[in-house]
Amino acid sequence: MLSIETHESARAVSRVNFAPVAILILLAIAAGASSAAGQDSPTRSIPPGLRTIIVDGNGEARARPDTVSIDVAIVTRAAKAGECAKLNAALADKVSGVLKSKLGGKGKVETSGYTLFPEYNQGPAGPGQFPGRKPQIIGYRAENSIAVETGETSLAGPLIDAAIGAGANRISSVDFTLKDDAKARGEAIASASRDAQAQASALAASLGVKLKRIYTATTTATAETEGAVAMGSANAFVRSTLAEVENPPTPVQPTEISVPAHVSLVYEIE
Repeated sequence: MLSIETHESARAVSRVNFAPVAILILLAIAAGASSAAGQDSPTRSIPPGLRTIIVDGNGEARARPDTVSIDVAIVTRAAKAGECAKLNAALADKVSGVLKSKLGGKGKVETSGYTLFPEYNQGPAGPGQFPGRKPQIIGYRAENSIAVETGETSLAGPLIDAAIGAGANRISSVDFTLKDDAKARGEAIASASRDAQAQASALAASLGVKLKRIYTATTTATAETEGAVAMGSANAFVRSTLAEVENPPTPVQPTEISVPAHVSLVYEIE
């Protein structure tokens, strides 16, 4: 009976290539009882006396990301807490409105964080200087973080520009991900399976044995969920400070996302 086990949520583990000595070890003749540590091994269900070989195959598929997530922040400072909060709220509302307009219903805009805290003047530090002096509050700082997510990955640059133009003064992160990885995962598993079968044929030929049925097959496949991002040199702080200077659009080019897979096959041999 062919037993196939799939663990899609597990992260694929890289395996080193088999050295000649390791290959001989993998030839299991009259496999004995398994240990507790071997409960997750493909050999755990092999009955005693069954002659088998075990091979591991690796594969990879690459896919364009289908989602972009951007985290922007509005940081404001003022002498009083209420004034700081009020200024921040006005800017955050403006930035959120501009982002929603730019998305045109093709994504979501949410508040991902908010802080308001005093800033202190610590004064000179050193032994014997200003003994007993306490830090003085010199103002307040508010920070409102806004998360944007959309399936229109081409909007990454325009969204960044829109946020900065509306008053955001920090871009915390830009992440490209692959939410629908079913096709790429299937391609990666198929590639890993072909690799394992080729290794099994080569191993059997070198050992002078014949392959029979596949006794068990296990696989793991998962996307490396974040793609690298190549961004232009636009700086949010500089651009917000020098708003009167016209800047070119911010270029954002995501790379493809890797979806690795690993397949283990246990062959019965004769």
